[in-house]
Amino acid sequence: MSSPAKTILIIDDDARNIFALSAVLKAKGFTTIPALTAKEGLTILKQNNDVGIVLLDMMMPEMDGYEAVGVIRNNEKLSRLPVIAVTAQAMVGDREKTLQAGATAYIAKPVDVDELLKLLAKYLN
Repeated sequence: MSSPAKTILIIDDDARNIFALSAVLKAKGFTTIPALTAKEGLTILKQNNDVGIVLLDMMMPEMDGYEAVGVIRNNEKLSRLPVIAVTAQAMVGDREKTLQAGATAYIAKPVDVDELLKLLAKYLN
């Protein structure tokens, strides 16, 4: 069984993004769990204590990442869970908006794998 600290929940409404991130992360020894909606991701978080970090797409239909990170931060059990916002929004002010919403860190798409691995090393215990 994998180490809980190495389990990464990837929440993204584009299966291609999940596939690409999962492939890279699995090659580096991480376990990933996919979720195609924020609601599905939140359900997984509430049922799975092995998630050590969340990669969260900020622009999704129904519930976006800003709303989802707010739900995570307002849940006593999940409030300290690192959440890395993964977003195509890379305009001036987007990073600040994302961090103010409660994300732990921010990375722009297309994802720089080396930068992502540095963030994972920093925030995974």
